[in-house]
Amino acid sequence: MRRFVVAASGLLLVFAGAACNRGTGEPVVGLITKTDTNPFFVTMKVGAQSAAATAGVDLQTFAGKVDGDNEAQVLAIENLISFGAVGFMITPNDSKAIVPAIDRAHEAGMLVIALDTPVEPAEAADATFATDNYEAGRLIGQWAKAKFATEGKDARIAMLDLNANQVSVDVQRDQGFLEGFGIDVADKGRIGDESDPRIAGHDVTDGNEEGGRTAMENLLQKDPSINLVYTINEPAAAGAYQALKAAGREREVTIVSVDGGCPGVDNVAGGVIGATSMQFPIKMAELGVAAIAEYAKTGVKPQNTAGKDFVDTGVQLITDQPQAGVEAKDSAWGKQNCWG
Repeated sequence: MRRFVVAASGLLLVFAGAACNRGTGEPVVGLITKTDTNPFFVTMKVGAQSAAATAGVDLQTFAGKVDGDNEAQVLAIENLISFGAVGFMITPNDSKAIVPAIDRAHEAGMLVIALDTPVEPAEAADATFATDNYEAGRLIGQWAKAKFATEGKDARIAMLDLNANQVSVDVQRDQGFLEGFGIDVADKGRIGDESDPRIAGHDVTDGNEEGGRTAMENLLQKDPSINLVYTINEPAAAGAYQALKAAGREREVTIVSVDGGCPGVDNVAGGVIGATSMQFPIKMAELGVAAIAEYAKTGVKPQNTAGKDFVDTGVQLITDQPQAGVEAKDSAWGKQNCWG
């Protein structure tokens, strides 16, 4: 009853709008993002809105309050089922806990596409449109390994992850980075089970600047000799840099990240971030909307990229410090192709 009241009171205007648009024959399509504050998801929403206008579908959007907010995403799916939506895209906050709600959507005949973050198991969704997050991590790991080898430095590594849920995108980027750097990751499906002494520690950031600053402060207290910082995304990287600057260590430490947002590319150009792996959220959303619109017309579901269990939307390493054997584009190219 409580959840029904929340849905009825908090989403009344959305509900009315959806019913009106269904009356004109436009298929209802949902977009459920992790939050509505992270620039990555804001950009994804803009891309989805543009694609929806082109495809002639009625886009309804929802978001969790913070990273990790599964309950809000479950409620969004329940409302989309009530709307009679033909399908939805979701960036899951909890890849496992969201699956029962997705199962209910399938029972209602909906097409479900995971964006950016796969659900677990991946086949619980009809398709996943995403960056190869393991590859994104591997690229920045390879770059950092080459840089430290060229400079003749031994690494002391801080790992700034997302949260305690071990969501798939978090695990894949973390483990990809470590593998790229040449570290035995033990179980690729789990963060923190490595025994390599070069790892100073892991902490969580919630994917935002404040969390990045706090996590970096915590790890610096544990090991002041840290000289390489992996971050789950560029807002966390910006926070880590502020903590390093406050400690007078910013010139001695290399930061790597994943995202490719315009502020992050600016930080590459400014020397705050050494290298970042750019992903393409607009492309994810555009392809997702197009796939659901096609499903509404023909019943045909999207097909995976050859040789992969998802639709790969691409990744590109961005750095102004090129390393031998590691393909990359510079920040000028990054500025022409960034988002947010």
